[in-house]
Amino acid sequence: MMARAKLIPSLILGLMLVLGGPLMPAQLSGLLGVQAAYAATVNSISVTGNERVDDSTVISFLALRKGQNATSAKIDESIDALYQSGLFATVNISMSGNTLRIVVKENPIVSSVLFEGNKKFSDAKLSDMVEVSSRGVYTDAAVAQDARNIELAYDQAGFNSVAVTSRTEISDNSRIKVTFIINEGDRASIARISFTGNSSIGDGQLKAILRTNESHLLSWLFRDDVYDEDKLDVDSELVRLYYADRGFPDAQVLSAVAEFDADRNAYFINFTIDEGERYTFGMIDIETSISGLDAGALKSTIRTDEGRRYSLTNLQRTASDMSRDAARQGFSFAEVRPRLDRDVEAKRFNVTYLVDEGARLYVERINVFGNTRTRDFVIRREFEFAEGDPFNRTFLAAGREALQALGFFARVQVNVEQGSSADRVVINVVVEEKSTGSWGGGASYSPQTGFGVELSLEERNFLGKGQNLKLAVGGTFGSRTYDFSFTEPKFMGLDISAGIDLYNRKVDEGKFYNYGTDSTGFQVRVGAPVVDNLSASLFAGFDQTTYTDGTGANPVDAPAYITSLGGSVNKAFVGYTLNYADVDSQSSPSEGFAANLTQQYVGIDHNLLKTEVKGRYYIPVLPDFGVVASIKGQAGMINELGGGTVNPTETFVPGPQLIRGFKARGYGPKNGTNALGVSEYVAVSAEMTFPIPVVPEAYGLSGAVWADAAYLGASGLDGTLITSGNGTQTRTSIGASILWDSPLGPLRGDFAHVIDKDVADDTQVFALTIQTLF
Repeated sequence: MMARAKLIPSLILGLMLVLGGPLMPAQLSGLLGVQAAYAATVNSISVTGNERVDDSTVISFLALRKGQNATSAKIDESIDALYQSGLFATVNISMSGNTLRIVVKENPIVSSVLFEGNKKFSDAKLSDMVEVSSRGVYTDAAVAQDARNIELAYDQAGFNSVAVTSRTEISDNSRIKVTFIINEGDRASIARISFTGNSSIGDGQLKAILRTNESHLLSWLFRDDVYDEDKLDVDSELVRLYYADRGFPDAQVLSAVAEFDADRNAYFINFTIDEGERYTFGMIDIETSISGLDAGALKSTIRTDEGRRYSLTNLQRTASDMSRDAARQGFSFAEVRPRLDRDVEAKRFNVTYLVDEGARLYVERINVFGNTRTRDFVIRREFEFAEGDPFNRTFLAAGREALQALGFFARVQVNVEQGSSADRVVINVVVEEKSTGSWGGGASYSPQTGFGVELSLEERNFLGKGQNLKLAVGGTFGSRTYDFSFTEPKFMGLDISAGIDLYNRKVDEGKFYNYGTDSTGFQVRVGAPVVDNLSASLFAGFDQTTYTDGTGANPVDAPAYITSLGGSVNKAFVGYTLNYADVDSQSSPSEGFAANLTQQYVGIDHNLLKTEVKGRYYIPVLPDFGVVASIKGQAGMINELGGGTVNPTETFVPGPQLIRGFKARGYGPKNGTNALGVSEYVAVSAEMTFPIPVVPEAYGLSGAVWADAAYLGASGLDGTLITSGNGTQTRTSIGASILWDSPLGPLRGDFAHVIDKDVADDTQVFALTIQTLF
């Protein structure tokens, strides 16, 4: 009876739902689940309220079409789609019989986007940050997001207290003018960077390697003191690697904490370091399981000599160089793995380099992406393998570094994926091009020519072929230069550079000598690596120099050795240069040796052999504190092969690069006021560089003290020409310098005190020069 009593009401309710469903309101019908069965069919669609957007565009966003049932779910989906289009401020959709009625109100159009209060970023840069644009559609959400984007950009630039609001104004044509009002506030500074636990390496050395810099006097100009949380992670890794290269394999950065002082609007950053113990390298050995491999030939690649302090970089470079040399012996799949045995008591690592056969993989394909300008072959030729060759990870890493070193790309990514089979790999090279052309003008300075100006046009990736093309016009008071240079870095696809230089150089009478010169010539050159760290170049050319007399403001008769030339001289020259450099850094070396040898024969109107040799040895005296000593030696000799004397126009002209404290052309043998130069010289210099404690590392400044000595010989000259300057053949000086790693390159200002000189010498207390290896 109970079951029958429940069954009867259920049947009655079900019958009511079936028969009365079509008469219920749409919302109640949907709730009860009967709408799908009885929703009205859409026979027509009506759109009202749209002014700029046509009916077909509105209908295209709908989830409904003619002939479909207008369920509430489909109507809701259509409303959402219209809102998400960003075109409409309000949307209403309903059914009227079999007509789907859509009523919309369009979002207004933006007439203009303006910015107020911005100083850090220009209007153009801010416009690139926002999505709202002139003639675009206005929405409150888009403007709010743009304000947040501007605040984020300011925050990354160090303006932590920036506030961005927006103001809208409706014009007569119902368009909206949007103005972003920016209150930049004061840029937050970095008041101090400190270190805890660094007992072996000074704060100054660690600060010098960080990407984050303390605020200093010129921070307003360089903007190099911006706090960035992501930079701290990078800096922590840089500190760890710095320690790992200086004998501390277990060093860790335990924390990098930045505290913001709102009262001072500045950050205080502290790195907490656990240095661990300092280690050196012990016994070094090579073991190989590859039959036929000459392990002894790999010893020349070892940089981890016994007794040297532990260095992660030297360990990795040794393994990489060994793998490369093994591949060049014909074992392309050789892999090198250093095995380290720690001797805790002696605090040293015994290293065994294990050279074994790796996986036999081949390059199936090399894909290049992102090179919108640079030709594919320019990128592919930087890898020492091609498609079909054995795959070698050392060559892959070297190729990536070579691409980055070209200077053509802002970003280089290289990844490897499996090819069509297990023994095939596909290499994907993704690059992002950057501008390689430059033009401009600026001031120049040389100890030989003084101050001047130069206009130049240079393209380092000419036509996307990796070629270098340069045109330059320069001048000083009394001299003009015109230069053209072209270089092909990979001549005929080989690892050989080739180029040509054309020039015309004019020097007025009285600028340097009692006569003027006009030289026009060219030079062709080729260069190639010989072995590791050693390269060679060959050059040959022709020069015609015309000598002028009596054309200056206060003309003085030219000396006899000029008038005897008959007004002009033709000469052909051919020579070579050997360059050896095994230093830890080309721009700022602290360890290693570099040398240069140049010889050239000069013929036609001359018959000379010129020889010059230079070398410099760098020694890290206090490496943990950036103190580096160096000893430089240089010598030159001219041999007159015809048995006569050397004309002064072809001599070595000593300047500040030989011995400091003397003016260019201001010392050595002279004929009246004309410098004759020397036919042989020997010079030696000792120098010690060090950081300047009171100067922020961001300035790129360091100091040096030095001593120079030189012997100047004139045995190859006609002695009757010498009227002064040869009474003393030795010169010595001491001094101090300020070195600056400037945006224009490494510069140095030398303050000198001359000890030994000739009475006819012209000395100087200060000279500005370019810092070079030699």
